[in-house]
Amino acid sequence: MRTIALLAAIVALGGVSKPAAAASADAFADWAVIVVSGDDHAAHEDRPTQAFDNARRDVATAFERKGFLASNLAEVSVHEAADEADPSHPPELDLMQRRLAAKARQAQAGCLVYVTSHGSPDGVLLGDRLATPSTLRTLVTRACPGRPTAVILSACYSGAFVPALAQALGPDGFVFTAARRDRSSFGCSENDRYPFFDGCVIQNLPPATSFLDLADRVRKCVKLREDEEGMRPRSMPQVYAGSAFQADRLRFPSPPPGSE
Repeated sequence: MRTIALLAAIVALGGVSKPAAAASADAFADWAVIVVSGDDHAAHEDRPTQAFDNARRDVATAFERKGFLASNLAEVSVHEAADEADPSHPPELDLMQRRLAAKARQAQAGCLVYVTSHGSPDGVLLGDRLATPSTLRTLVTRACPGRPTAVILSACYSGAFVPALAQALGPDGFVFTAARRDRSSFGCSENDRYPFFDGCVIQNLPPATSFLDLADRVRKCVKLREDEEGMRPRSMPQVYAGSAFQADRLRFPSPPPGSE
């Protein structure tokens, strides 16, 4: 019960106070990164959308510019995953697991996992199958044991992943989701360049000083976008942060002048 209460308090606050010291420019040079787009269909329509692949590509670029090395970063698109015989295991998940594990072996300071796709209360869509919270928890903890790990999930109902990931990652974990576990997120129609959440990450990563600061900025950005477009109920992005993500060494390098 104490763990649940602690998680609820952290999620409600959406962050904690941030230390003043700036990180060095190479603070994230030894981090493994994977950015995944899990679908190419528009919400509630049998039509294609490029929103998830656009987000995958430009989120990856934004993190590279923030100091994460391109050589330690892998991308996975739904179009890469071939069908496999086992219908119970998403082939895209296999590809994601292999690429994250490979990058985590060469870059061992920390891990960043970013997924953008459709979601349901039971999981996030990877290809034509769902990856559940327990499945993603196993993938992440096997590839990145005992190191700071950030998991960012852009999908409807993605808050359902917070308890399992927060418990598994503990003080070394950061979890940021596009929506509460009972809420949709927005912006994945055939006409959207990015889902709202991903667009706000791309917009706010350059001036952000830390993962916690990024989460605070993105939450405000998403609320503003939803208010402007009259989207209800609000998605209410969720945040969990372990103590490792309050340390100076996990702060982003100082943003360039004029990036605010």
